[in-house]
Amino acid sequence: MRINHNIAALNTHRQLNSANNAQQNSMEKLSSGLRINSAKDDAAGLVISEKMRAQVRGLDQSSANAQDANSLIQTAEGALNETQDILQRMRELAVQAGNDTNTTTDREEIQKEVNQLTSEINRIGNTTEFNTQKLLNGGKVEGGGDGAVKATATLGDLTVTAKEPGAAGNDASIEIITPTSDSDFGVSVTNNKITVTLAYSGGSVTAATNDEIANAINADADASKLVSVSVASGQGSATVNTGQAETNLSSGQDGDGEALQFQIGANENQSLTLEISDMRANALGLTTTGADTKFGVTNGTDNEIQEQALDVTSHEGAAQAITTIQKAIDGVSAERSKLGATQNRLDHSINNLNTSSENLTAAESRIRDVDMAKEMMNQTKQSILSQASQAMLAKANQQPQGVLQLLR
Repeated sequence: MRINHNIAALNTHRQLNSANNAQQNSMEKLSSGLRINSAKDDAAGLVISEKMRAQVRGLDQSSANAQDANSLIQTAEGALNETQDILQRMRELAVQAGNDTNTTTDREEIQKEVNQLTSEINRIGNTTEFNTQKLLNGGKVEGGGDGAVKATATLGDLTVTAKEPGAAGNDASIEIITPTSDSDFGVSVTNNKITVTLAYSGGSVTAATNDEIANAINADADASKLVSVSVASGQGSATVNTGQAETNLSSGQDGDGEALQFQIGANENQSLTLEISDMRANALGLTTTGADTKFGVTNGTDNEIQEQALDVTSHEGAAQAITTIQKAIDGVSAERSKLGATQNRLDHSINNLNTSSENLTAAESRIRDVDMAKEMMNQTKQSILSQASQAMLAKANQQPQGVLQLLR
């Protein structure tokens, strides 16, 4: 018998500590509801579950992003609904003005309403915003922006125009008018982003700068030999052939705009791109360059005349206006259709994101969360072992007292 080292007590004490630690670990899991409370509980499981947790939170935020994107699109589409109503009224006025039962005074009164409605289209395009971002001024098109170049064309006295410079002064404007007499072409260019091709019966001249355009006009501007005028600007171009009944027109933009990017996924490169075209009057082909107060059109936010509305003061002008306005209606309808299709796509994206989040949460739960019933069973086991170890330790501490019996 030995009294310096009570091996039984030492062994029992070790088992008691082990049972107590296991019991504390079980109590921690039961109180938190997690199987992994620190890396020591399951190092690999922690890494996997943290990646899953990042994905789940990303998916949840992406779902919220998609809902916000839907709200933005609804704002733009709602504004275009009003634009389309205005265009329908303008078409109605053009049809009315085309009837020769109207006097010149009558048509002038109709023209006033056309001017105001055109200005309102500009106002809608310039002021429609979502979270302070303008939506309908062409700034949500890659390469577009406020004041961005828009190639437009009309027949009659041949006119090819590109939108006036933006506030930043980094976009150009140009106006080329077929002279009805010996007058020169009118050209205004603020930088080198415009390319003009003047085609004559004996050849053509292409110019890209102020000086080149001026030289081309001075040297070759013979209206009697003019075949066509083309303007190229950024992604767009416009060509008017003097001998054709229709305009060959392709609109484009040039500027600093960026398409909308909606982050609808938890990871990089999981986004949706949306462009919202310029829906102002000039972009819809409803205005031309000029400052005649009779046809004056403003930007909708002040009284400064910046453009000229369609001319409905004659039967011929009204008839042409009907066709032009119908094209504008078709253009707005196409834009609304695109926005509506994107909304439907986002609705499906939201459903998919929510489903993915739910499934991934379940997978993460299986790794990270504790099985309460199993852990309660384990805690009960450790509690019993702890109590038994305490009893055995008391017994082991009594064993050395047997040595005293040898002294009697």
